Amino acid sequence: MEFGIHIGTRGCMVTRENIMAVATHAEAAGYGIIGVADHLIVPVTTEVRYPYTADGIWPGAPTKECFDALATLAFWAGCTQRIKLLTSVVVVPHRPPVLTAKLFQTADVLSGGRVIAGVGAGWMKEEFAALGTPPYEERGAVTDEYIRAWKALWTEDRPSMHGKYTNFENVVFEPKPVSKPHPPIWVGGESGPSLRRVAQLGDAWYPVSNNAQVMLNTPERLKEGIGRMHRAAKRHGRDPASIDIAYIWFMPPSWREKSLPEGGRQMFSGSSDAMLEDAAALKALGVNHLIVYLQRPTIEQTLDVLHRFGEEVVLKASS
Repeated sequence: MEFGIHIGTRGCMVTRENIMAVATHAEAAGYGIIGVADHLIVPVTTEVRYPYTADGIWPGAPTKECFDALATLAFWAGCTQRIKLLTSVVVVPHRPPVLTAKLFQTADVLSGGRVIAGVGAGWMKEEFAALGTPPYEERGAVTDEYIRAWKALWTEDRPSMHGKYTNFENVVFEPKPVSKPHPPIWVGGESGPSLRRVAQLGDAWYPVSNNAQVMLNTPERLKEGIGRMHRAAKRHGRDPASIDIAYIWFMPPSWREKSLPEGGRQMFSGSSDAMLEDAAALKALGVNHLIVYLQRPTIEQTLDVLHRFGEEVVLKASS
């Protein structure tokens, strides 16, 4: 199993020094992937509930800070050598498709082919309005068409597309990405439309542990989710075995044991041995990439968790 970390660009992660430190320390500690969340502009208030917290409040709301995810990948490309660089996840409709394809391509080439395109359709309606995107209500269809446009640009000598939201021809898109045939596309989301997108367009499924509507916070629940994904793949003529599985545990590891609301130990809480058992249970389900959310209020606390989890779980699980 490959381990990675996820951060949001807020709080302690809004300085050059700290963004660089978390990437270089993660690489040195043996993590294989570093992922970054995506927001471009933050509304003062939003009427849409954040899907991944119990109270529906987006964790970035208190500070309202954010960096561009793709620019962050390009920065990391210059200060790391080995670790893979993941958008976790990029909101596909936020940027014109040709622009996004170029940003991914640039980061991929400059990193030597280390970019992973984690993708999602987005959730914050007011952010869509501020960016002047196609209609929020059509974000699923926009996401599908934009991903198809990226693939054409990344792989075809003379790419062209004439769709509802995308229109280009008579263009050359060079150099091609180092990753072949293109940067891997990890499709986030747990809903039916997300599973259909995985089947049709994804190289991997990238669900999150704590979607309030589709909880995948235990091995048993994740197993059921993987079953749903496999059935969706078969409906769309896709061999389920051709779809990789990544998984983001969206709570910081805790060496103090925590309980689930319905009882039982929360994964990645308690002893390091218990965390190793959690990782092994996920690996047995077919999870090949485990991303954990490690950010804490200060860079010192963040690096402390990064190193401890790396030493006591990542290195032992990989040995």
